Amino acid sequence: MNTLAVHNPATGDLITTLPADDAASVAAKAQRARAAQPAWAGRPLAQRRLCIEGFRAGVVRELEQLARVMTRETGKPIRMSRNELNGLLPRIDFFLAETGKAIAAETVFDEGGMREQIQHEPLGLVANISAWNYPWFVGCNVILPALLTGNAVLYKPSEYATVTGLEIARLLHEAGVPSEVMVCLVGAGEVGAALLEQQLDGVFFTGSHATGQRIAQSVGQRFVKLQLELGGKDPTYVCEDADPRAAAESLADGAMYNTGQSCCSVERIYVHEQIHDAFVEHFVQTVRGFRRGDPMSEDTYIGAITRAPQLKLLDHQVADAQRKGADLLLGGRIGQGPGNWYEPTVLVNVDHDMEVMREESFGPVIGIQKVGGDEEAVRLMNDTRYGLTAGVYTRDEERALRILSQVHAGSVYWNCCDRVSPRLPWSGVGDSGVGLTLSTYGIQAFTRLKAWHLRQA
Repeated sequence: MNTLAVHNPATGDLITTLPADDAASVAAKAQRARAAQPAWAGRPLAQRRLCIEGFRAGVVRELEQLARVMTRETGKPIRMSRNELNGLLPRIDFFLAETGKAIAAETVFDEGGMREQIQHEPLGLVANISAWNYPWFVGCNVILPALLTGNAVLYKPSEYATVTGLEIARLLHEAGVPSEVMVCLVGAGEVGAALLEQQLDGVFFTGSHATGQRIAQSVGQRFVKLQLELGGKDPTYVCEDADPRAAAESLADGAMYNTGQSCCSVERIYVHEQIHDAFVEHFVQTVRGFRRGDPMSEDTYIGAITRAPQLKLLDHQVADAQRKGADLLLGGRIGQGPGNWYEPTVLVNVDHDMEVMREESFGPVIGIQKVGGDEEAVRLMNDTRYGLTAGVYTRDEERALRILSQVHAGSVYWNCCDRVSPRLPWSGVGDSGVGLTLSTYGIQAFTRLKAWHLRQA
């Protein structure tokens, strides 16, 4: 029997060993899910809603235990695990409130006995290959609207958050979603590859650009609906009229929250030369105050790095920057002892010859670059193959709107950062991916449109 070992990234200890899927079990589960999907789609939306309402109640009821499970297997500080679960509740409420309206039939013409109508039908069987950094957010962004709109879901959580994935599936099953309709697959990359070999109607993936490319190549010739959220190298520009202390405190949190392991973490900061030094001083002071330690401790802010290979990447980026002239103000070292740890790191005198300003870090590492004005800042913000989020800090709203309108990104922020709303679409530009989740558009993404031409006899 195949197995998957789950380790605690903060200690290296084995948490559990799970029975894993193989190609045969994936194929069998996919066949059962496809067979079960029409009956699920045939249920009234009100019945599917009741199941998701029950799931929400389960999350509330078990929130503390679910948070502890997530912290143990991902290294996320316990407060942030609770934040993720509490933040999930309004997303569930949004999907419950908006799905009916988002997929309601629309009559676009009715005249002379001829009626034209647009209706939404479920895609059918969708695959959700999910991420470990926000397993509840990222998983449920796909699972919940997919189920509400009548799809069956084959869900492959990351091998670094599989126990959490199994908890998501358990709560959905306990709430009334049939086990054949919501299927959790256990395993690493080979299970994801086997999943992509099935007869699917949609593939929804969150993860690395390299894996996204492989998925696109795998399903491209089959004309399967594809959504890829592939992260970014998210920039923020701090103008000279911004409060350097307030901006530094906000952006330090935006860069280091969840130990920098967020696709929308601030990864590049450009600061106007007039306030650069003051901003850097406050930024370093703020980061020094972030406590690194046991993720289960209530006062821990910097947790473990979930994936051990990321430590070498972070170390390489820091060394590359220093070799090319950057100054290291804080951190820059792999932590000692068991587990996966990296010190919060601040680099200045950086430029775009350095990998830390071009390639995704996905850890507690930030480069801060001095700029002479708006034009230079916009040019540097757009000097990237990614385009997920971007922000600007300024007191002038008109200036912010002008700057952000020139930046190539799916989400833009004025005087805030690292923020996601269920009411707004989550999408990217360039190598940050294709398609979207969230918002009413993200609900409709799990449907196909059918055009009805109806003439009265």
